[in-house]
Amino acid sequence: MRYDHSIAQSAEFLRLALKRMMQQQAGLHPASYTIWYQYVSGVNRPLQTVIDDLLERQGPLDDATTYNLYAQYVATLGEKSALRIGDSVTQLVDQVAESATEAGDHASRYGHSLERWSDALLQPNAAGSHQLATGVTDILRGTREMQESILTLQERLEASTREAQRLRDEVARAREEALLDSLTGLVNRKGFDDALKNCLEGAPTNSPGPCLLMIDIDHFKKLNDARGHLFGDKVLASIGHILRTNVKGKDTAARYGGEEFAVILPQTPRGGALGLAEALRAIIAANWSKRSEENEGQLHGVTVSIGVADYVAGETVNEFVERADRALYTAKLQGRNRVTMAQSAASGKGK
Repeated sequence: MRYDHSIAQSAEFLRLALKRMMQQQAGLHPASYTIWYQYVSGVNRPLQTVIDDLLERQGPLDDATTYNLYAQYVATLGEKSALRIGDSVTQLVDQVAESATEAGDHASRYGHSLERWSDALLQPNAAGSHQLATGVTDILRGTREMQESILTLQERLEASTREAQRLRDEVARAREEALLDSLTGLVNRKGFDDALKNCLEGAPTNSPGPCLLMIDIDHFKKLNDARGHLFGDKVLASIGHILRTNVKGKDTAARYGGEEFAVILPQTPRGGALGLAEALRAIIAANWSKRSEENEGQLHGVTVSIGVADYVAGETVNEFVERADRALYTAKLQGRNRVTMAQSAASGKGK
């Protein structure tokens, strides 16, 4: 990203960014400075929105959250540009290679014609042919040299094409990695946004779904305060593993942010979505109940609350997410460790 700020403006943004950084639980490193500089300068609106949401829901940002934000909302901008450049380079090399191949074919045909002409001129009955044949032989030699040069060019271009494709694949892999949350191995918030947008754009009108699950760890802030962030990370990683194990195929499991997760079910009816949500809730509760027994009660009752929404034709992505989030909030109000179905967007009543 290019910053077009004057010295005075950037100095003020530096002051504001440092003030924000000192209020967090993350180190004062370049990744932290970058996200807060972009935040206070207003150059990255999506980053501002998600930071405001995180601060409201979970308080000061730690290192893991800071690096996750940097990967999602700062680093991926360069990777997208690199991917486009890689596509352009591959296309350009392909075009040049095709042109070189065509030129080589033309030169080859021309060389064959000269060979036949030279053979004819060297016949004994051809009057005055010797001098002319010598000139043609020189031309033929030059043509062969040109063919060899073009062949060398083709070989080099083929090698360049392979290298360009390798680099493009490498950039594509980097982009895929940038859409993953490093702690849980799930798709991150950016990946979730892309997946849900594509899901709704391609959703057929005559099939069930899509459905959306919003999942939140109960009393996670208390857990972090009591056991520390490293232990909290173990809980997050464990739930990520459970989601990866139980969410397969076209479905997408994501770390939505902080202690909140999401599951996109493109072709699952509401009954199936409720069944999966209840299964995930029970597996997570049982998993951590077993760990509590093994560790003599060091951890009691790690549970999740889940809100489920089935898509209503015509609603926006934000409206869909908000209905699932409201259902999650209802599950929290009703006592946590439970699954709640979202109300209908049209009638305000469960469908």
